[in-house]
Amino acid sequence: MTVRAGRRRFFVPVLPVVLVLAPLLLLAVLGGLIACRVYRISALGALRGLGRLLWALPGARFEIDDGQTAVRVSVR
Repeated sequence: MTVRAGRRRFFVPVLPVVLVLAPLLLLAVLGGLIACRVYRISALGALRGLGRLLWALPGARFEIDDGQTAVRVSVR
């Protein structure tokens, strides 16, 4: 993943970030299951939608402009 801030370019390695945040994944899954139960949403349908969203991410660009600061994130 590439993050561009102004004229600087930062490369963020995804694998180390995922490994560091992996313990939070259990809490996120538990929270998602509770939310699906509360709002009566199929957990498999929600998982399928999340999978489609992640599958569509490669090639996506996100641009944020706020005054003098501009950030562009490209997912490869």
